[in-house]
Amino acid sequence: MKQPTAIYLDHAATSWPKPAGVGEAMLDILNGPSANSGRGSYGMALKAGRTLFQTRMLLARLFHIENPNDIVFTSNTTEALNLAIKGCLKPGDHVIATMVEHNSVRRPLEYLKRTRGISVDYIDIGPRGDIDLTNLRKTFRPETRLVVCSHSSNLLGSILPVKEIARMAHEHEALMLVDAAQTAGGYPIDVRELGVDLMAFPGHKGLLGPQGTGGLYIHPDVDLEPLMHGGTGSQSEALEMPTVRPDRYEAGTLNTVGIAGLGAGVSEVLERGVDEIYRHEWALTQHLMEGLGGTKGLHLLGPEPGQPRTGIVAFTVQGLDASEVAFQLDRKYGIAVRAGYHCTPLGHMTAGTVQGGAVRASVGYTTTYGDADALITAIRIIASGST
Repeated sequence: MKQPTAIYLDHAATSWPKPAGVGEAMLDILNGPSANSGRGSYGMALKAGRTLFQTRMLLARLFHIENPNDIVFTSNTTEALNLAIKGCLKPGDHVIATMVEHNSVRRPLEYLKRTRGISVDYIDIGPRGDIDLTNLRKTFRPETRLVVCSHSSNLLGSILPVKEIARMAHEHEALMLVDAAQTAGGYPIDVRELGVDLMAFPGHKGLLGPQGTGGLYIHPDVDLEPLMHGGTGSQSEALEMPTVRPDRYEAGTLNTVGIAGLGAGVSEVLERGVDEIYRHEWALTQHLMEGLGGTKGLHLLGPEPGQPRTGIVAFTVQGLDASEVAFQLDRKYGIAVRAGYHCTPLGHMTAGTVQGGAVRASVGYTTTYGDADALITAIRIIASGST
């Protein structure tokens, strides 16, 4: 009989379990004021609107954003990245990205290469996740409009120097877009200090909210073409989308229930403190790397021990397919990890694992040292062939 998963080490995909307050906040809306925000002046609609704004304020506090209305709600990071990329690029524009980008960046860029005539350069990243800023500087052209990078690779766990990259982008009059899928809620982010123009983030990972939530920060000086067009409840007589934020970018009925849950998740992050969450997750990754490092035939990906990284430890086991390792961890040991290509073939090209992918364990704020030790023990047994 299949052993049920008891140890969850796939937080890079989505955090679990959620704080109790997340489900409670969602039920409060679902069973209470679940009217449409902005579509009525009666009490229930106004209360729904307050729920949305309260979550925007919490996110603004977390990311040090001056105006909460510069935060646009989306269904996930992918939608946010599509809005940012497709909303600012025109035919002939040049984009600089990196060789650790997720398909949520690469595919929109490649689509625009085919349909809009943009050009893209993907900057090499070292196998440990480091970037050569001198090489980056040489890649800029007069027509460079956008620089986009993952704040942290979802395969390597490495953290890119966003502040330095943004400064370089602005020197060349380009916008800076950050994919914060692996850092939002788990690593300190100050959009003003980093010099970020656009930042996409998920609600269901480090922010501890439910799936189907996310958002995009848009600098007040940046105007994007909307990704979607439709009803907003404001300026309804106009043929075009409203000019005011966030309405301009939020066509249709929002996921008020999910956003209420997101607000509860962000509240939990703020209460615990991002710095404390990062210290906990970093210490766990170091513990995992130390415990796995001596395993015969095992190769760890990403930064060397002791270096900054997010809560991701990816590895390969010589002679074993990554999917087989993950299957054994789940079936025999009740441990959930992710194996394969993690939607980042560019990252696997960088890591040298494009032939077979890798096993990725990722910790969260609820992960314990006991969880980490269980994985270490199981991998040692699997790698030894004793299973």
